[in-house]
Amino acid sequence: MLPIIYALIPVFLVIALGACARRIGFPGEEFWPPLDRVTYYILFPALLVHSLVAADFENLPVPNMATALFAGLITMSLVMMALRPLIAGPMGQSGPAFTSMFQGATRWNSFVALAASFALFGNEGLALAAVGIGVLVPTVNVLCVFILMRYAGDEPARLMALGKLLIRNPLVIACAVGIFLNASGIGLWEPVLAAVDILGRAALALGLLAVGAGLDLSQFTAQRGPIILTTALRLLAMPLFMAGWCWVFDVEGIARMVAIICGAVPGATASYVLARQLGGDAPLMASLITASTICAMATMPAMIWLLN
Repeated sequence: MLPIIYALIPVFLVIALGACARRIGFPGEEFWPPLDRVTYYILFPALLVHSLVAADFENLPVPNMATALFAGLITMSLVMMALRPLIAGPMGQSGPAFTSMFQGATRWNSFVALAASFALFGNEGLALAAVGIGVLVPTVNVLCVFILMRYAGDEPARLMALGKLLIRNPLVIACAVGIFLNASGIGLWEPVLAAVDILGRAALALGLLAVGAGLDLSQFTAQRGPIILTTALRLLAMPLFMAGWCWVFDVEGIARMVAIICGAVPGATASYVLARQLGGDAPLMASLITASTICAMATMPAMIWLLN
């Protein structure tokens, strides 16, 4: 377990640095929103394109891994829907609160997944994590927007709105471009590939700093019941689902471990923006993201070690 812990410590140290920097006001509150946009729309897509274009998937079980990831996400979604009566009844949570819990249990922090996969398995792990993003990001966006429109608002989910969300998502576009260039054999002109590589190298560091800066400790102790339940599902149940489906679809080796990492990472900071835009419980969402990120420091190495 110690090698896993040592590999993951730098990831969480960078997150902690981002949290400390924003807490002391460095380099200024106005710095972080533009950093989020640059990372999300330029650096992170560049990292995905480079990882997918340069990867050699010939000897890797990519279709089986993608199927296992998809099945794990759908399983967690069904679990959340089955828990809806409990959440609305004994726990007394509203529709908007349920949508935030749904996001907290199903959405995953791709920055942490990429950084952890690279730290443990190098470029091969990075490429497989990019495959995970290509599978999970479109699916989880459709599911979460549908749930938000169904339970947080007065109108049913519209297919047009879901389609626009996916078409405009830079991560979905980057994955589609990278997979197409790799599968078609077109690739990228060497200078362009080098430029994309330079941009991608900045993505992990700045992305992790942005994850730390986005943590909100002010309401960490509020609504303990929803926080404990959602965090347990996100950090403990989800990696178990991923491992189980990898066993079903015969996914082994690094591909299996990267799938487990995708299940074991904390919730996505983008969930807060989506909750605020579509009527979810934004304060609860912020608490869920913070709780899962802090607890993942202990649960990630434990789950990776146990399920190895």
